[in-house]
Amino acid sequence: MSDQEQRDAVVASGGACGKQASGVLPKLNTCGDIGLKIGHDGTWFYRGGPIVRKGLVKLFASVLCIEDDGRYYLVTPVEKVPIAVETMPFVAVEMSRNGRGKEQSLAFRSNVDDWVTAGPEHALGFQPGTGQDFIPFILMRDGLRARLARPVYYELAGLAVETSPLDEPGVWSCGRFFPFPVTASGG
Repeated sequence: MSDQEQRDAVVASGGACGKQASGVLPKLNTCGDIGLKIGHDGTWFYRGGPIVRKGLVKLFASVLCIEDDGRYYLVTPVEKVPIAVETMPFVAVEMSRNGRGKEQSLAFRSNVDDWVTAGPEHALGFQPGTGQDFIPFILMRDGLRARLARPVYYELAGLAVETSPLDEPGVWSCGRFFPFPVTASGG
C-alpha cells in the first residue's frame, strides 16, 4: 500500500482524530482562514455558500477538532485549517430510547450520521444561551458537541423525571442521571 493510500485509509476511517483530545493540537502547518463555517443549524459553508455534498461534509467532520481555547480546526496529518462555528459543530437530529427508567439508554444521531449513547463518555448537558435560555447538547467525541434539534429536545424533555420532590428534573441513560437546568425565574 502506498503512503498516499495509507493516509487516505486513515482519513476515511475517521482515525485522524480518533484519540482523546490533547488540549493543544500538534505543531502543524496552520493554513489561514479559507472561508469554512458551520452554521447554527449544522449547515457547512465554504466562502458563504452551503456545502451540499453530504459525503464531503462527513469527511470534513471526521477530521474536525477543538483546541482548549475553543477554536475549531480541520486537522490532517500535515496541516490544520481554522473553521468558524456559530453555536456547536453538530446537531443531534434523532433520538432512540432503549429500556425504561434508570435502566434506559438514550442514543443520539448527529446530522453527519454519527451515533452516540448518553452516559459517562457522552454526557448530556446544557450550555447557557441568551438571557435565561439554555442550549441542550450531547458530547459527541473529543470535546465536540451536538446541539439537540428542537424536536429531539422535546422528545427528551418528555422523558424527564424527578429523583425526589426537591431535585431538578432530568433523564437517565446508561445508569447516569443528567439533570435539566433551572432558570433564574424558577423553572
